[in-house]
Amino acid sequence: MRAFLDRILSSLAAEDDIALVHIIPYFVDMVERPNPKAMTLNVRISGALADFVAANVGDEGVYENVSEYVRDLIRQDKARSESQAFDRLKAELQRAFAAPESSYHTLDADTVLARGRQRAAE
Repeated sequence: MRAFLDRILSSLAAEDDIALVHIIPYFVDMVERPNPKAMTLNVRISGALADFVAANVGDEGVYENVSEYVRDLIRQDKARSESQAFDRLKAELQRAFAAPESSYHTLDADTVLARGRQRAAE
């Protein structure tokens, strides 16, 4: 990861550095989180929620079984979350590129990674 960031930093013009400070925390989050192994979930639902799930599963529903339904709900939530993160990134980049030239300064990968970790910890 550090070599990758060094290559990016060295290839950018000075005016791009401030934007990179905003991008790197997203890369740090993506790369440094370990992928969890398969997980088994047990969920108890009743009443209206159980009826709603039953209506969406089986012969009359869109899904063959509850597991398929839950996996699809999780995928949709993940996509929503990623879309929100992208929108935040886009807004940060717009602010960064609108910043005055005097606010730009050179950064190395270690500094950028440290800032990303610090922001993630807050």
